[in-house]
Amino acid sequence: MATAFITGSARGIGAAIALRLAKDGFNIALNDISEAMFEDNDIMEKIKAEGVECEKFICDVSSFADSEKTVKAIKERFGSIDVLVNNAGITRDGLLARMSEEQYDMVVAVNQKSVFNMSKFVGNIMMRQRSGRIINLASVAGVYGNAGQMNYSATKAAIIGMTKTVAKELGSRGVTCNAVAPGFIKTPMTDKLTEEQKNMMLGQIAMKRFGDVDDIAGVVSFLASKDAGYVTGQVIEISGGIMM
Repeated sequence: MATAFITGSARGIGAAIALRLAKDGFNIALNDISEAMFEDNDIMEKIKAEGVECEKFICDVSSFADSEKTVKAIKERFGSIDVLVNNAGITRDGLLARMSEEQYDMVVAVNQKSVFNMSKFVGNIMMRQRSGRIINLASVAGVYGNAGQMNYSATKAAIIGMTKTVAKELGSRGVTCNAVAPGFIKTPMTDKLTEEQKNMMLGQIAMKRFGDVDDIAGVVSFLASKDAGYVTGQVIEISGGIMM
């Protein structure tokens, strides 16, 4: 049975993707930065109820050494890594004039460097397998920019460039690499926004509703499937037509 590894998957979009891929028949390697992220959380039980194997791996994905160690552990546990979803991400918002170096560096480390770390180590496994799917979580902020999110927007724009580069480098070995760019998706992260911010965003969405985590999981499911075998280097916007 094939295995999918999803970073930042204790909750939110990552958990929804993990559950959807479990429904598709993948064994699941979950990941988050601490055990605490899995407390009061039944994602593992939901995944195992789908009749697949599931294990969690605690790892700071911004750490090169931790990432290498974790990928080795997943390979030893499951025998292969067939799908990598680089989902882990954080925000530390602030206007440029007030953003600290720490805010910038932290977001770059988690959102962007983690994609390098995991793509490198998992990509090496996939090249030897001569098959694999890498799916990166970008954002519409990386396409259009977003005031107050220079750090976040920079990382998501970088992920788009990284996606296309990996697609070119690994394509001849049977490995595809694509990205999805969510718009405003209802998650604990977006729940922190004010009503004014939410209403402003809603006015820019053609479908006049916010997205759900399952909207993202469905597209990732397609990209991980055999049906997407000739799709690579693409960025699929999942935004309800935001800023169209």
